[in-house]
Amino acid sequence: MNYNNYIELISGQSKGFFAGVFYIILIAASKIYAVIIRLRNFFYNKHIFAIHEVEAKVISIGNITAGGTGKTPLVIWLCNILTAEQRPNTKDCKLAILTRGYKIKQNKDQRFFLADEPAILAENCPKTNIVINPNRVIGAAEAIGKYDANVLVLDDGFQHRRLARDLDIVTIDATCPFGYGRIIPAGLLREPLNSLKRADAIVITRCDQTSEAQLSQIEDKLRNINPKLLIARSIHKPFHIKTIDNRQLSLEHFKNKKVFAFCGIGNPDSFINSLKNMDYDIVGTKIYDDHHNYTENCLADLRKESQNMGSEIILTTQKDWTKIRRLESVKDLPLTYLVIEIKFLTGEDRLRCLIEDALTGKISRID
Repeated sequence: MNYNNYIELISGQSKGFFAGVFYIILIAASKIYAVIIRLRNFFYNKHIFAIHEVEAKVISIGNITAGGTGKTPLVIWLCNILTAEQRPNTKDCKLAILTRGYKIKQNKDQRFFLADEPAILAENCPKTNIVINPNRVIGAAEAIGKYDANVLVLDDGFQHRRLARDLDIVTIDATCPFGYGRIIPAGLLREPLNSLKRADAIVITRCDQTSEAQLSQIEDKLRNINPKLLIARSIHKPFHIKTIDNRQLSLEHFKNKKVFAFCGIGNPDSFINSLKNMDYDIVGTKIYDDHHNYTENCLADLRKESQNMGSEIILTTQKDWTKIRRLESVKDLPLTYLVIEIKFLTGEDRLRCLIEDALTGKISRID
């Protein structure tokens, strides 16, 4: 089952006998998984499972739903403000990102990763060391021992409770905030919504792709779960376009060209909608599963499909580009990728203050 079919099933769009039977099976599996997650959280809350403290400040950025919620742009934003030259305490901040490196492969060059998120982080956070280890406790020890890190950014860390943290920031996608109300596999929730009681701040992403009424409903629900939450709103703002030879183009460059778009990300609709909002002439699209492993055959298929659609340019995401660029035939495609950055609509100043308070020990939290 591909991504689109799965989303249609769990969102209730798929109809028919077999869809109904399969969904019942997913609900049963979801209930079993929910029991396991609740037991796990109970054991951590009661400190039956150990939570490891480290000699560094830890800021976690994660999500409560599976799929793309926009946490990677937020990690980049956080690392860049912590290492910004104008920040008063920059010289005292020795920063490292802890990431599990999903489907990771690493070349001899330590700054070039074939997995998508670590590659993007390495490219966009040049002043930050990156430690890849599924075991975050061991990864933290490596960052402290090898790089003398005193601030750790825990990428995709909300569910990784073995490592104590000083601040928990959770991203929530405004276009699908609560994962269709069910825990995976019958929905997209990675754990029950009341787990957001552990969070300190919520950054709602893609706020430009929904209505003000829906955003207010999301915020009301979040505050009912955790009245103390700091809630910020943000969008993923297209910044510029890059070519395969690293030339930077303006967003207006393709306004009058026929564009074929493809991606393999957690929320493909957000990428396609961004292009439509930019008034691009999208003549065709191709959607792959998240973390898709691109091959030469994939590029051949993309070339054929885009030519059949009469496109003049092929456009993808930066995440997909990090995996495609290693392929030999990429140079034969009119390929470009969209670079985005997070832009806050509300709450940025308060979030910055909360981060500084966490780093200076002015707030305390209990996992």
